[in-house]
Amino acid sequence: MVKIVHGSHFAKSVRMLPESIKTKLSKLLVILERDPFHPLLHTKNLSGQIAGFMSFRITRDWRVIFRFLEPDSIQLIEAAHRRDIYKK
Repeated sequence: MVKIVHGSHFAKSVRMLPESIKTKLSKLLVILERDPFHPLLHTKNLSGQIAGFMSFRITRDWRVIFRFLEPDSIQLIEAAHRRDIYKK
């Protein structure tokens, strides 16, 4: 089981999500805590300017960016639509 931490930026990004996406995200965070590479998450390593970070799917169009702080600790960075999340 991994420890999940997040800052105010992640909390703000979640507040802006549609309610249905927030509900799905809360269920997926339980899975992430147990297994960050569970097939339901579609976890991927990111490249380019955001190399070193990873993402998982909330739905087909919504993503969360995160990174491992330690092998048993994850920091959630942002949740947003896929058309916007990788542009930062």
